[in-house]
Amino acid sequence: MSSMALIDAYLVEQNHGPRKIGICIMVMVGDICFLIVLRYVAVWVGAEVRTAKRGYAMILWFLYIFVLEIKVYFVYQNYKADRKSLDALARKALTLLLSICIPVLFVVLVAIDHMEYVRAFKKREEIRNRLFWVVVDLLDILDIQANLWEPQKKGLPLWAEGLMFFYCYILLLVLPCVSLSEISMQGINIVPHKMLLYPILSLVTINVITLFIRGGNMILYRDARVSGILIGKNILAIILKTCSFVQYRRQLQNAPPAFGVELQKNSVAHPRPAPTPPQVVVMQDQTPLPEVYQFCDKFNFKYIAAVAHIILMIRLHRRVKTPSCSV
Repeated sequence: MSSMALIDAYLVEQNHGPRKIGICIMVMVGDICFLIVLRYVAVWVGAEVRTAKRGYAMILWFLYIFVLEIKVYFVYQNYKADRKSLDALARKALTLLLSICIPVLFVVLVAIDHMEYVRAFKKREEIRNRLFWVVVDLLDILDIQANLWEPQKKGLPLWAEGLMFFYCYILLLVLPCVSLSEISMQGINIVPHKMLLYPILSLVTINVITLFIRGGNMILYRDARVSGILIGKNILAIILKTCSFVQYRRQLQNAPPAFGVELQKNSVAHPRPAPTPPQVVVMQDQTPLPEVYQFCDKFNFKYIAAVAHIILMIRLHRRVKTPSCSV
């Protein structure tokens, strides 16, 4: 909200007369609506801060950048319309404000220190190092965007300015949300070296494309504000990320196959041994079997044969107990 208030001050101070009052009223109404929405979203973000989910954090980031960049666009258009105003200090202050508030909000939304499920110090530091790349990329995007409102000797064409602004706008909206979504997708068992989606996207959209943007501004339009330090940073980032991808691929190819077999065995549940059916103990006798029993046993009717054998033994036992009648 402090960054929103400072951008609002820029918008109000850039207008004069009755228009200034109208801009002030519009800005206040917009801030009140933003506060109402923020009241609910911030509660949801606070509820998930100790979990592995970052869904509401992505919503809050999207909402913040969406509103902030609209205000920055009008500030930039006012500076462009007023070419006579060369207040370089105010323009530099705007760049400094954005370069502090936007990365700080991203770090707060990630909340590494509140991830109670990440207990290992080494894993937490590895996540922090990967998020540091996100912060550096955000500063890289803001540096390109700042070329539009900071004073230049030769202005860019209208189509180039619009393309550059909205390209940076889309990157600010999407790339931090991709990093937050990777944390959510990993869940409790987070593995930092498997978070490859953001490095691949940043390699293409920031490290490679911004080289062409800065190179075009420097060669075609003689822009003296092109940062040679950030050009070197992007070249080093391309080399480091390419080496990391190659090493990770080699590690997957050279991994022992026994590890995969063991993991598969551990993932498959071992079936319980089936209980053995109760065995019927049949008493053997020297008495010849009747024809029914022989017929059943011949056709492998085991249970029927067992029952017939038990009935036969009971009949024989009764005959033994019955006393013979003497005449």
